[in-house]
Amino acid sequence: MLKDVSFSIEPGEYVAIIGHNGSGKSTLSKHLNGILTPASGDVWVNGRNTKESREIRFIRQDVGMVFQHPDNQIVATIVEEDVAFGLENLGVPRDEMKKRVKDALETVSMYQYRNRPPHHLSGGQKQRVAIAGVLAMQPKCIVFDEATSMLDSYGRQDVLQVMREMNNRGMTIITVTHHMSEAAQADRILVIESGRIVMDGPPREIFKHKDRLSELHLDVPAVNQIATEVHRSLEDFSADIINEDEFMQEIEKVKKLVKSEG
Repeated sequence: MLKDVSFSIEPGEYVAIIGHNGSGKSTLSKHLNGILTPASGDVWVNGRNTKESREIRFIRQDVGMVFQHPDNQIVATIVEEDVAFGLENLGVPRDEMKKRVKDALETVSMYQYRNRPPHHLSGGQKQRVAIAGVLAMQPKCIVFDEATSMLDSYGRQDVLQVMREMNNRGMTIITVTHHMSEAAQADRILVIESGRIVMDGPPREIFKHKDRLSELHLDVPAVNQIATEVHRSLEDFSADIINEDEFMQEIEKVKKLVKSEG
């Protein structure tokens, strides 16, 4: 499925992996913590090879995974107990466990729901509980494998905010997504096609290649499409916009320009 894939991710990076369905992006993500291992070549995680079975436990402590369906990761009947599940398996002392669970739930703004049954929560809240369960393990990196694809826009924004906050604290974030607006929030994008990485660079640079992305059955963020259309009618309006904040700032800039000229 993967062919001649070679790249490095540095500590603290925020990387998005994009590609159309069947391109190999989820397969690639599952190699990052040893769920899958390569038939040839090697995957190194913090100096450990995923092919070495004795290293898998340490690799998975360094690299956590959050999947598409939060219900598949939630195993307990109370939120607090679910976040503690992995720690209990590792034999973490109770006082340390309580502290980690509290810190993890506070990080994802779910501490007030700690005594709730998970099935009473919304999809976005469940996904935040799943993230807290991974955070409590104190990994160096979290891989989100299409973790927002089943959420509505509100739940998606909640999870994206958590991802950005964790990255701001120094955690490495890797997100597999088919939402171009999510990829635009990353610091770097890997584009995969037929099991190969065909583009690698900052979002602004990647989204300049609209024709190439179209060939790969990918699009650009909707806000970039709108900015491009506005630019055609109003040259002073930048077409090089990839997120909503930039779009609003550009509107204010053009409004001031029009006033000064009027």
